Amino acid sequence: MIRQAVIMAGGLGSRLKEKTTVRPKGALEIAGVPMVERSIQKLSAAGIEEIIIGTGHGKEWYEDCAARYPGITLVHNRRYAETGSMGTLACCAPAVRGDVLLLESDLIYDAIGLTVLINDTHPNVLLASGPTGSGDEVYLEADEGGYLVRHSKNRAALGSSAGELVGITRLQKETLERMCAYMQGRLGDDPRMDYETALSAVSAAGPDKVYIRAIQHYLWREIDTAADLAAAETVVYPRIAEAESLRRIQREVLLNPGPATTTDSVKYAQVCADICPRETAFGEVMAWICAELSGMAGKPGRVETVLFGGSGTAADEVMVSSCVPDTGRLLVVDNGAYGARLAEIASVYKLNYEVYTSSGSAPLDTEAVKAKLMEGRFTHCALVYHETTTGLLNPVPELCRFCREQGITTIVDAVSAFAAIPIDMDEDGIDFMASTSNKNLQGMAGVALVFCRKEALERIHGYPLRNYYLNLWDQYRHFKQTRQTRFTPPVQTLYALRQAIIETKQETIAKRYARYAACWDELVTAVKRLNLTMLVPEAVQSKLITAILDPPFPGYRFDTLHDRARSYGFTIYPGKLADANTFRIANIGDIQPAEMARFTQVLEAYIRELEQSSVNPQRAGE
Repeated sequence: MIRQAVIMAGGLGSRLKEKTTVRPKGALEIAGVPMVERSIQKLSAAGIEEIIIGTGHGKEWYEDCAARYPGITLVHNRRYAETGSMGTLACCAPAVRGDVLLLESDLIYDAIGLTVLINDTHPNVLLASGPTGSGDEVYLEADEGGYLVRHSKNRAALGSSAGELVGITRLQKETLERMCAYMQGRLGDDPRMDYETALSAVSAAGPDKVYIRAIQHYLWREIDTAADLAAAETVVYPRIAEAESLRRIQREVLLNPGPATTTDSVKYAQVCADICPRETAFGEVMAWICAELSGMAGKPGRVETVLFGGSGTAADEVMVSSCVPDTGRLLVVDNGAYGARLAEIASVYKLNYEVYTSSGSAPLDTEAVKAKLMEGRFTHCALVYHETTTGLLNPVPELCRFCREQGITTIVDAVSAFAAIPIDMDEDGIDFMASTSNKNLQGMAGVALVFCRKEALERIHGYPLRNYYLNLWDQYRHFKQTRQTRFTPPVQTLYALRQAIIETKQETIAKRYARYAACWDELVTAVKRLNLTMLVPEAVQSKLITAILDPPFPGYRFDTLHDRARSYGFTIYPGKLADANTFRIANIGDIQPAEMARFTQVLEAYIRELEQSSVNPQRAGE
């Protein structure tokens, strides 16, 4: 698996004259987006976790870029004016941990090239194209096996041409180190060495041969001159944009409370080479997922994440069945369908439990809950952070901190809160917490997540084994010992989750919640304009899910509204309350405020029709 990429961006770009006087060449915009920024987006979508950028001229621009993209590591080549691209690459080499993608900074290219290199079976492989007629081609010569032996800008100097160098290569770490050693041995003769010089020399000498993967009609352009820039803007980029658009998946905006809308890159992450999940490489993927998720739930080293194949309810069942001893006494806070579900799980396992019932549409009375906990001498408390039934946000940190002070273990369903609401399990007093891959993480459905504070997890060792598949301690212990789950994990869904985590880190949880809140603002503005009523007071809403009372018109039918919305690419969800007729609109997942605004137009058109029908009963019956 390729986890890192290096972008060589140390050049002066002098042939572009005034265009690169104060900014680097990679900052030049094509269709409104800087070339390097577009590369960053494509690399992230291809599953690259870290992008190392070797800077030189105009390093301040890259510093600003890195502030916007958390997955970037900057390495400055202080001698950029005296060295070539190999000098910048050598500065980056110590940060490379394994196989790596290597890119020039001044490229526009079809993202399919990244997919081709990532999936190629050769250990080292560079991307080549057919003739481009750009005027500054670097031609490649291959041996009879298709491996690079020489390159030149003079076509006549080569015995044959295997294609033109694109500027995107996949290398093993050992090959990169040999390139650096080659450069060091020739600094006196060639201080401005280009990376392709070292690449050709190392490949020709062996054993690190570099295979040439040619795509005859590949769409790309290197920007060295004003003429290149003009050709890129008017000819090449429009073709790239068209080609990439053909690979887009039909867009459906899911306004149901999960699974959530996902990016195409998350969907495509499932399309990968088959692998036995018992392989070390896949164990490393799962370990990375656990480490990254733990970092989202608490400080380094404080939280353990345990994976199960299953839904959010599976994660809830793991906690309730695994974390309460026979001598324990559990209080379940029920102010919605998911609190009630926690109580049902406790009932199935015949635990010693009671239920504190509260309104699903009003703020939870924290003082009453605290009093109940003390009066009943409860050892454990289970509650829902964000009640997905209604969008009600419960005061979990306040209650859980109180429980910690009283020595009460806390079990929290954060299925639709995690990765939107900031959570620190230590600071918030949460011992065990459940979530899932398919809500605010914006992955695919199928992975249940159980987060555990380390001390709380250690305490459950020796608790009764009430469930075979969903036992928390056994799953945790087995993974720690083997980096494997006890039973077959959902492989493709975990690859999608890995990609979703990369994208969550890129966006950040704070910015994701801000986007969700902006979508909620669009919805609430429309709800008020249409004189509809929200079930939960605004002050205690999560801004993630909104329960709306059914419109007060005789002709209203949820199925009609659902089908109307579906015809425009929106999916909505009915309510889930016994004492109120509602429908729910969620604004989680990969959705934008403009999309929510379009949905509100569909909603408004339907409501206006109902208003007219109530004035004209004959029309209502048509």
